[in-house]
Amino acid sequence: MKKFLTGVLLLMLIAAGGARWGQQLLQTPYKAFAEPEIFVQIPAGTGVAAIASRLSDAGVVPHLLIFRAAVRLAGVDKRLQAGEYRFADAATPGEVVDRLARGDVHTRAVTFREGLTIWEMADVFVEGGLGTKQEFLREARDVSRVAAIDPEASSLEGYLFPDTYQLPRSAGAKGIVDAMVAGFLRAFDADLRAAATARGLSAREVVTIASLVEKETASAPERPVVSAVYQNRLRIGMGLQCDPTVIYALQLAGKWNGNLTRDNMRVDSPYNTYRYAGLPPGPIASPGRASLEAAVRPAETPYLYFVSRNDGTHAFATTLAEHNRNVQQWQIRYFRNRPSATR
Repeated sequence: MKKFLTGVLLLMLIAAGGARWGQQLLQTPYKAFAEPEIFVQIPAGTGVAAIASRLSDAGVVPHLLIFRAAVRLAGVDKRLQAGEYRFADAATPGEVVDRLARGDVHTRAVTFREGLTIWEMADVFVEGGLGTKQEFLREARDVSRVAAIDPEASSLEGYLFPDTYQLPRSAGAKGIVDAMVAGFLRAFDADLRAAATARGLSAREVVTIASLVEKETASAPERPVVSAVYQNRLRIGMGLQCDPTVIYALQLAGKWNGNLTRDNMRVDSPYNTYRYAGLPPGPIASPGRASLEAAVRPAETPYLYFVSRNDGTHAFATTLAEHNRNVQQWQIRYFRNRPSATR
């Protein structure tokens, strides 16, 4: 009997010590991985036991049983969320549990600026470490995403909205293209669609005009004016003569080397608005909201011409004679009188 009581007392002491040990582990920040950061992927449908094992193996928590105890204490057994988690600093098991319950998954910020083509966006995608160029371009050819507003689209050119996107590394090309198309549909909202309908413009025509505006000027006040120039020309059947469309034609043909020449202006492509009247077959880049707005709400102006002032703005003209004077001032004399030209 004495031995039995001694054994019970020993077990009670061991249990008490284990409880104190467990309590200490629950309250102590832990980090057993040597790397500056570590990523742990939690697949959808993974149970608490499997999550605990992954975190323990990665050195994020001291023991899988401690993590399970922290989950039980927090009462979040059914709320742990899937995704990729980044760990860099020591954290208590409770803090780790809290992150998984909040779904605080690791994301990367990827910025696509206005005026990029799908090929340039593919390069940004690669630079962001999200996948390969081929993967992005394959998704950018899936026009089913915009079939409801543009059944004639042959690619998602123009419909990948330029913005900064916070995405997990696991999003891949499909995830980011889905997000960009969703961004476009939010930007091209009911207000802009109603304005487009009032002007008799289809979604494709709006995005195409907006893409020309985006490529021609970065000046916010000028966007509605540039839009007006192109729409005035369309109304009277005058060629658009838009340099960026020639560049896009050369890019399509794999012949663009960064230098636009007189010979380039003769390239035989429906995108060459020096050879073919009317709008090009589709957008030539991804416009931002301001350019979409300019496409459906152009300025009230008779201008038919504009030329660069070489400072990001343009000189506008209604007549060819006035335009020729602007060309003399802002192109011919400007470059002739530059200090580098006299050396």
